[in-house]
Amino acid sequence: MGQYPHHLHMDHFEYRSGLLHCEGLDLESIASRCGTPSYIYSSRTALDHLKRIREAFVEIDPLICFSIKSCSNLAICRLLATAGSGMDVVSGGELFRALAAGCEAAKIVYAGVGKTEPEIEQALRAGIALLNIESEEEFVAVASVAKRLGIGCACALRVNPDVDPHTHRYTTTGKRESKFGVDIERAKSFFARFGKDPLCRLEGLHLHIGSPVGTTEPYAIGVRKALELCDSLAAEGHLIKWLDIGGGFAADYETGNSPCAADYAAVIVPLLRERVRQGLRVVLEPGRSIIANAGVLLTRVLYRKQSGDKCFAICDAGMNTLLRPSHYEAFHFAWPVRPAGGMVPPMRSKTINLPNLERVDVVGPLCETGDFLALDRRLPPMKQGDLLAIFAAGAYGMSMASRYNSVPLPAEVLVHENELRIIRTRETNEDLVRHESLEGLLV
Repeated sequence: MGQYPHHLHMDHFEYRSGLLHCEGLDLESIASRCGTPSYIYSSRTALDHLKRIREAFVEIDPLICFSIKSCSNLAICRLLATAGSGMDVVSGGELFRALAAGCEAAKIVYAGVGKTEPEIEQALRAGIALLNIESEEEFVAVASVAKRLGIGCACALRVNPDVDPHTHRYTTTGKRESKFGVDIERAKSFFARFGKDPLCRLEGLHLHIGSPVGTTEPYAIGVRKALELCDSLAAEGHLIKWLDIGGGFAADYETGNSPCAADYAAVIVPLLRERVRQGLRVVLEPGRSIIANAGVLLTRVLYRKQSGDKCFAICDAGMNTLLRPSHYEAFHFAWPVRPAGGMVPPMRSKTINLPNLERVDVVGPLCETGDFLALDRRLPPMKQGDLLAIFAAGAYGMSMASRYNSVPLPAEVLVHENELRIIRTRETNEDLVRHESLEGLLV
């Protein structure tokens, strides 16, 4: 499995003299200026990961489309669009964000199983690169809107290759029983029925097997099945110009436990090299592999509580701020910003053998037993007011945050070297009720 040498570490968060820094700024100073809880992003990390993916796949020159659902902040999207990334969107709101961030419409692909007619119209009018189709009824809806508007578009059929990516059941999307796409066996009849539509040009295939996929072999299986289908469709007179192989590449949640971009490319590129020479256009939709390690959640310990043998660190961030631990049973490495005794462990390690650690449940402030960030962790002693960093939180952190228990959403901060920018202001109580009315609106 690919390993990066120390000087090419997976992110730009590191402890210096016992204090956690993001690029050139320490997180204590960031907390004093921006408060907690906050998401802190490293621009250099995001750009580095985008660059690694681009370099790994350079031989097949894919259209790399950042998956906005992983982290939808406008400033993050603009950072990546400025660096040449396209955008993968799954809703009208995400399409609006992509365009507002300055992404070219010709670099946008649109997926999602439940597109509404207004969203379809929005996509067609924008002139996006590729509209991924999930079902027969959706194609009929797209064709109807296209005919009404007189606007054509390139479409790709999402096929379900029945590949097990060996990830969490909630993020497994390529199995036969999932709600996504059509059975690969049904694709030929789909093209026979819709493949000659004059406006909705059915000229691509799309597959996305799941996320995070921690091994490379599922991609090899999925791509091979897609290429076999391409050949079968070509024999029936349907030329496939686009192959969107989705995203799902793993992030470095636990150091050394995930492939790097070059590992995925080593499996995928040889399968597609000759097809690309013959004119096939490849699309990649990375999300977490770009942004997960570029973000940490910064939270403050409100209270410590001892209950029998159990120690709780009650923080101002919880499942409303970072849902993944509760929803997916996901591991996020957690460590104090200024650990007692300067104890800095191997980063993102599940097993830590340092002296004077205590077992702690890191929990949030909500009225839910499932409100936690980390359970049964060995951590340095923490006291009220200490800052704690939850690592690899850039993906599906803020984008899945909620206002449950009427707790306002946190701030988002972007760091570039020694420069700090607040890219989303912290919500207020007034923001919570901004769209509500005591009397209601008479309609």
